[in-house]
Parts: sequence; structure tokens; C-alpha cells
Amino acid sequence: MVAVLAISLVVAPSPARAQRKAAVAAAPAAWRPFTALFDSAAHSDSVVGAAILLMRDGRVVAHHEYGWADRARGQRVTERTIFHYGSITKQLTAISIMQLRDRGKLTLDDRVTSYIPELRQVHDPYGSMDSITIHMLMSHSAGFQNPTWPYKQGVSWEPFEPTTWSQLVAMMPYQELYFKPGSRYSYSNPGFIYLGRIISELTDDPWETYVQKNILSPLGLTRSYFNTTPYYLADDRSANYTVMHDSATGHEHVQDNGREFDPGITIPNGGWNAPLADLATYLAFLTDAAHGDTALEHRYGIVLSRSSLAEMWHPLYVTTPDSASHPEWMGMSFFVLPRGTSTLIGHTGSQAGFLAFMYFNPATKAAVVAAFNTNDDAAPDGKPTAFETIRQAALNLIE
Repeated sequence: MVAVLAISLVVAPSPARAQRKAAVAAAPAAWRPFTALFDSAAHSDSVVGAAILLMRDGRVVAHHEYGWADRARGQRVTERTIFHYGSITKQLTAISIMQLRDRGKLTLDDRVTSYIPELRQVHDPYGSMDSITIHMLMSHSAGFQNPTWPYKQGVSWEPFEPTTWSQLVAMMPYQELYFKPGSRYSYSNPGFIYLGRIISELTDDPWETYVQKNILSPLGLTRSYFNTTPYYLADDRSANYTVMHDSATGHEHVQDNGREFDPGITIPNGGWNAPLADLATYLAFLTDAAHGDTALEHRYGIVLSRSSLAEMWHPLYVTTPDSASHPEWMGMSFFVLPRGTSTLIGHTGSQAGFLAFMYFNPATKAAVVAAFNTNDDAAPDGKPTAFETIRQAALNLIE
């Protein structure tokens, strides 16, 4: 059953009947067949729970929820369900860096080793680690390899992610740059941990505290948090699941990973938890949808100017050099997707069993954000997953 309604960008009571009717009228004709595809793809990929919302000019015009937030407890996915957004968190780190740049605390051309001298322990066959700049970390062009973490064997002693800064530093002498810094793109999770470290060094605030003060609070993201769920939000937290292949039986099963996990030192690269409504509020900021509210417009400008945001959306490095159709580019922590006459901006996220994507069209202020609580580790190579099928269809809604 597809539920469609309009909501304000700040969490508010349920809208009146007239508002609901207006939302139905505003939802595009493609929404109903899209939600049918959403449910079919999710079911075929054993997704336990998922949700998506569609926006126009900062307002939610349609949303859809599927399945269970916590199957063992019999809790359905609702508008209040809290998901984890993985690497979408990198945008918060990058915006924080741009804030500090605009406030004269750093420049994007600063050497990273000026803030993190430990990085000189990494082997650089192309010269000196001193050549890596903040801009290179922001654009995933510093030369670090992808994938990042080797902890995927499933043994009991493995961490989910490195848990402390000292562990990350201890790994540095056993790493080597993959290519000459600044020459091309390679996605790097540690790069954003290093950016988070710079933020803390400059502000004397832990990364989480700085982001709370300078992004979450001024934008009114009241149900966003990092790491362990606050007690008052615990009932809304989704569990997360992994579809596994049983080599003994040849069958697939869905493993319940529970609700909480420890991202450790990696929170600046992937630690954001929130309901979709908070992501909608964030997207209203990105699309400058203040609707004449001068106080809100002022807060948007305090968080980051439009010119600095546009700077972050400038394509710098192609991420899909072999793609004949729909090439993708990296800006500064935002992916840039030219599609026909449109250019879409956004990011995906994947951590533990959670998956998410978020995209917007700066020209039309259309936007979409989705979250899934199930990751399919059993999908054969080359087979489109539900996540990718739904992502591609969702992009069509905002072109």
C-alpha cells in the first residue's frame, strides 16, 4: 500500500486532509509504478525493510515504506524509522571543511601532513606525502587505495572498523599510495577520517560535537545522531540484515545483525543515523528551498554559502572512465551525474547491513532519498541488486 502525503521539513504533527490531497496531486504520475517496482525489487532481493521519499522544492510530495524495521520484534518500517546512511556522512565532513575554509581557518591547498604528520609513515613511491592536500582528500584523489579495510573474514577477533586513532596510525607504515596524488580518482574512506581529524585539531571539538553545533542544530536535524542510539529514539531504530549464502546447503538466509554497531574512528566517513525526514530537511538546505523564510535563509547561509556549495558540486575527476552511458564524476565529496540535459548531485552509503542513496537536481530542486536495512552479500557478480535497480529508477524521477 503506497502512502502519499505532504509533510513540513521540520518534524510536525500529521497534516490536515487538504494538505494530504495537495500532496497526492503533487506526486508525479510515475510514482505509483515506481513504488510497485520498489516493492518487487525489494522482495526479490530479500530486503527486510526500506523506505524512500520524493521531494519538490524542499517539500516531500510522496513517500513509501516497505517491510520490517525489526522483523523479530514485529515492527514495520514507518516514517519515524531510523536508518544508517554510511558514506553519505562524508558530506557533513566536507561541509565542515568548507566552513572552516570560509572562516579563514584553513585553505584547501594546505598540506595534510601539516595537521597529521603521522601520514609521512605511508610509503609514497611518487614523491613525498607532503604533496597531499586537503582538496585531494575532499575529491578522493590523494592516491589511497580502495577498498580500504581488510576485515571481511568473519572471525571473532576482527573489528567492524578500526576503533581508535592509534590503530589507524599503526597501519600507516604498512600502506602505500596507489597512484600519484592529484592525478585521478580512487574512493578513500580513511581520507575522510583524516579530514575529521583536521576538523578536531582546528576546533578543539570532537568531530561529532563540531557537526552537531555547526550543521545539525542550525538546520534543525533534531533526530540525527552518531554511534549508539539515544534512549529516547531507541524504539525507532531499525535493525540491519545481511543476505548470506550457506555453502553447506546451497541456500540463502537472512542474518539479523541487530540494531547497533560501533563505527569506531570511522564516524566522519560513515556514522550518520536519522529518519528520512531529517534527510529531507538537509536536502531542503542543499536545494535552497527556504520559500521566502528570511530566518531560515539566514541559517542556510550560516551553515554554508551557495557559492561554496556550488564549488563542491563542480566535477573534478571521472569515476567511471569505461562507462559509455551515464558517466559519473566526483566533485568535493559529492558525486556528479550528468543525465541528458540534467545534472544530478548526490551520494550513496553502505555500512553494516544498511544501504542508502540521496540525489537532487539543483536546477529543478527535485530530490530523492532512500534507505534499506538489508545488504545482499549473496548476490552473484553481475546481477543487478534491488538497491541498484531502485536507485536507477529513482534517478529518472528527478531528471
